[in-house]
Amino acid sequence: MEFRQINYFIALIEEGTVTRAAHRMNIVQPALSMQIARLEEQVGQRLFERTKQGMVPTAAGRQMYKLFLPIMRDFSSAYAQMQSSDGIHGHISIGLVASVTEGVLVDTLSEFSSRYPEVSVSVADGYTGALIDRVTAGRLDAAIINKPRRPLALDVEYIVDEEMILITGAALGTGANAGVPDSLSLRELIALDLPLVLPTRGHGLRATIDSFAESEGIELQPRFELDLLVATIMLVERSRVATIVPRVAVHRELDEGTLRAHTITSPRLVRRMVGVSHPRRPLSPAAQLFMAMLAANLKLRSPGGGDAPAPEPEPAT
Repeated sequence: MEFRQINYFIALIEEGTVTRAAHRMNIVQPALSMQIARLEEQVGQRLFERTKQGMVPTAAGRQMYKLFLPIMRDFSSAYAQMQSSDGIHGHISIGLVASVTEGVLVDTLSEFSSRYPEVSVSVADGYTGALIDRVTAGRLDAAIINKPRRPLALDVEYIVDEEMILITGAALGTGANAGVPDSLSLRELIALDLPLVLPTRGHGLRATIDSFAESEGIELQPRFELDLLVATIMLVERSRVATIVPRVAVHRELDEGTLRAHTITSPRLVRRMVGVSHPRRPLSPAAQLFMAMLAANLKLRSPGGGDAPAPEPEPAT
């Protein structure tokens, strides 16, 4: 088994066709196919099913990808760190929950790419649980997530406590939204009978919101459940509904005046953001810099972000 064969194998898994994989690896298609065939012979198992739609990994292929991807990432990281010290090089792969993606990613990427043009960056968004799994498996170098209640077998670094606010459409000055005060308690929100749109119960943000409601003996009953943040914001802008989101996720819309913010005062709704990475796979200098820049931008967008962590509500019994 050769190092280049593993590189070809990973490229074929990720690209799905010999044509795209060969282009990515800058070799001709027959050469890549021959190396994959040799690799299958060496491991004694078929790694791909050849279909009209492309190369589909078998169970053995998926297992091999899972085992070798972290090793190849470690090699790439080590190689980048051993390059000349006059610059930052290499590739990094970062995961973010959706509200961070919407709130600060573009600014961070723009600033980072101008400072470190020789670093390529891959960013994936998703649920907290899925991002934890991908960091654990080595498919991501690090991720910024909602802090889960359960202990993690990962390195965890506190970033910021983000305020969550009620938002309504600023253009809707009459009807249901006209009677929503600038600040209110969670119980007062329920009493307004304002239609809510919230994420589904499998979403980390919904779990945080529900935990605060349960601590007050309140059950939230949203009219709509959407996990798509962009669609949720558009629905609030255009309809007489409201939602609860971290301020960072809608700071641009608030600045532009298309949304109106309402502070929830009792209880104060916050979600704790943390960065996670694998304890046995130290972050490369490039990944450390990118995560630090993301964290700094999150703190800038979060009023009071430098304050001491606020207490989290105890789960209802």
